[in-house]
Amino acid sequence: AMAAGDVLPVIVFAILFGLFLTRLNGPNVDTVHRVVDGILEIIQALTLAIVKLAPVGIFALLAREVARSGPGIIWDLRYYFVTVGAGLLIHATITLPTILFVLGRRQPLGYVRKMSPALATAFSTASSSATLPLSMECSEEAGNRRGVTSFVLPLGATVNMDGTALYEAVAALTIAQMYGVDLGLAQQALVLLTALLASVGAAGIPMAGLVMLVVVLEAVGLPLAGIGTIIAIDRVLDMMRTATNVWSDLVGTAVVNRFEGGPS
Repeated sequence: AMAAGDVLPVIVFAILFGLFLTRLNGPNVDTVHRVVDGILEIIQALTLAIVKLAPVGIFALLAREVARSGPGIIWDLRYYFVTVGAGLLIHATITLPTILFVLGRRQPLGYVRKMSPALATAFSTASSSATLPLSMECSEEAGNRRGVTSFVLPLGATVNMDGTALYEAVAALTIAQMYGVDLGLAQQALVLLTALLASVGAAGIPMAGLVMLVVVLEAVGLPLAGIGTIIAIDRVLDMMRTATNVWSDLVGTAVVNRFEGGPS
């Protein structure tokens, strides 16, 4: 499947592999753990190096698209920007506060004020991993138990990327419209599923969601060249979705804390 570029089975296999890896013990399993951790560190270092060169690549890709389609293509992205921004805003201000109030038994406004340093850092750095220490500090100061905080937040910074999933789904549908590709209901469902699975595998570093967008596009056969167009405005959206991801982690921490017998 990997050789053929069929990424969805690869993602499913990776999830199952990791699931069973956590359930086994022994020296051989420990060796696999170390190998996987080493590969992860290498990939993250490689991604960070690529991100540092991203401005040059973005300029080149954008220049090609503008030369081919005209400068109006940037203005045409306003609908894409508004759609992603509105989706993230609704999720962050309605969906997550409702979950916090109903399941976590916390007042959303008071809780978000206590988490504002972490959210501001997430927005400015576009990295949930870089925000993690401050998120843990804010969580404990808000009354969440240290044991719950130290378990939920590192896990959430790794796999809970709901803002990224929303962005990837909208980006894929936007690219399909740009190239005149009519996606059926089954293909749209595949986009949503792949975006969800790909977001789980996204690293907590800047522009990681854009890297995983390749997986979503390949799953439904959309041209990867479309990334060169939307990448022009991705930095701001990256900041927004990272803040949403971190806010979701903090809400999840409050919910788990309540069900684990913490203060409500």
